[in-house]
Amino acid sequence: MATGSGGPAAAKIVWNERQKRFETEDKQAYLQYELRNGGKLMDIVHTFVPSSKRGLGLASHLAAAAFNHAQSNSLFVIPTCSYISETFVSRNPSWKSVLYSEDLKSSI
Repeated sequence: MATGSGGPAAAKIVWNERQKRFETEDKQAYLQYELRNGGKLMDIVHTFVPSSKRGLGLASHLAAAAFNHAQSNSLFVIPTCSYISETFVSRNPSWKSVLYSEDLKSSI
């Protein structure tokens, strides 16, 4: 996920399974999730980037890491977090296939 100069935008995203978070190595920016329906649904509940790191694309990197994880583990995503539902998915429509919908309820 590196982007050129190796600055803050190139931050490595780490999966913290115990705390149900994807976070930067310094743990200052993170995406929090809850597992639902026996672990089949990843409900992304909160994304946080401190003001000192905003505008660097970290929220997008965190979201992409979470969506990649969900896809790799056959999970569907519930976009409870407003950043995910209102910004990330609209800017990255290819991830809509990973979103949970009522239509999928019978197959989960």
